[in-house]
Amino acid sequence: MNAIALKEERVTFSRRLEQRVSGRETADGAGVRLTRVLGQALQRRLDPYLMLDAFGSDKPDDYIAGFPDHPHRGFETVTYMISGRMRHRDSAGHEGLLENGGVQWMTAGRGIIHSEIPEQEEGRMEGFQLWLNLPARDKLAAPWYQDFPAASLPRFSTAQGVEVTVIAGSSHGVDGVVRREATAPLYLDLHLPPGAGFSQSLPAGHNAFLYVYRGTVTVAGEELPVRHMGILGAGDEADGVSLQAGAAGARVLLVAGQPLGEPIAQYGPFVMNTEQEIYQTLQDYREGRLA
Repeated sequence: MNAIALKEERVTFSRRLEQRVSGRETADGAGVRLTRVLGQALQRRLDPYLMLDAFGSDKPDDYIAGFPDHPHRGFETVTYMISGRMRHRDSAGHEGLLENGGVQWMTAGRGIIHSEIPEQEEGRMEGFQLWLNLPARDKLAAPWYQDFPAASLPRFSTAQGVEVTVIAGSSHGVDGVVRREATAPLYLDLHLPPGAGFSQSLPAGHNAFLYVYRGTVTVAGEELPVRHMGILGAGDEADGVSLQAGAAGARVLLVAGQPLGEPIAQYGPFVMNTEQEIYQTLQDYREGRLA
C-alpha cells in the first residue's frame, strides 16, 4: 500500500476500556436516521471532541432528505464517508462532493451556513461526522473548508496486514492530511484481518476512544463489540493502546486529542465558552451576521 519505512509504535502498557457506549438512535437534519455515539454528556470526558454521529442505511428514506441549510459557529466538523455521495455547499462560497472513502473537514469558526445533501437515490450511505472543538482564541476565526478524496488520504499496511488510513495526526511515522496545534487530533481508520493486532502510542494527557463499526476487538483482555464506542482510560503506566481483532476481523475508528480544558457552552449547532457568547451568536444569526 506504500513504499515508505514505517516507524514502530512501541506500547508497553495499553490503556484499558473505561466505558462502553452504544449510542442513541435519533434523527437530524431533514430526518436522517443516525446513532449519536458521543453527545453532550461525554463532552467533558472526551474533550476536545463534542460529538460523534454514525450513519448507515440501505433505505433511501433514512437519508435522502439530507441536511438542508443550517448554521455552525465555534468548532470544526470532520465528515468521513465510507460509502455514498454527499454534496456540500456553504455561505462562504465553498462547494464539494464527498464520495466513497473521502473526508470533508470544515472549520466553522465565526460562522457558516451550509447544506449536506445526498447525490444518490438508492444504495447504501454510510459514514461518520465528528465535531472537534476550537480553542477560545480561534472560535471567531475565518471559516475554512477542504475536501480530501479517498486517493489523497495517507495509508499504510502493517506487518500483520492491518490497513490504516491516517486522517489526522500521525501513526507509525505517517502523517495525516490535517494537523491542529491546540487539539492535536489523531483520527485513524483501522481495517484489521481476523486475529490481527495493532498498537498506537498516545500521549498520557490525551483523551482517546475507539468506535467499532465492523466485527469486534479486544483491548487489554476486554471485548468491544460492533457499533460500540470504547472510552480508553489513561493510567499512570499506559503509553498507548493495543487492540486485537476477533475471528471475523474488524474495522475501527481510533480517535484521540489534547483536551482544551476550557468551558463549553453549547446551544444546538453553536459551541462557545460562555452563555453570553451563545446569546451573541443567536443575535448574530437572527440579524444575518453569522456567515
